[in-house]
Amino acid sequence: MCSDRDLSDFTTMDISRAEQRILHLLAQGGRIELIRNDNRKIETVRLLTREGWAFSGLDIMTFRKLKQKKAISSRSGQPYRITERGLVLVRSEQDNR
Repeated sequence: MCSDRDLSDFTTMDISRAEQRILHLLAQGGRIELIRNDNRKIETVRLLTREGWAFSGLDIMTFRKLKQKKAISSRSGQPYRITERGLVLVRSEQDNR
């Protein structure tokens, strides 16, 4: 678990509006699935919302940025989900339903 000092370092990190939106969808229960080619290289990334809708605003570069910032992770070959660090990075947004 992260200490208070570790968390404060991540709250000051800037993330783009696109990254913010993706983290928000993941915080609501979404997941990122990877589609690989025959050589196991990432061909496409796909963000699915908790309702099962595909979100088109995620590209490979944004995926890699979020992974580098440790805002998302995958465990045991499962789809990528938001991490505790990702939850700290995401600013709260009002759900307009």
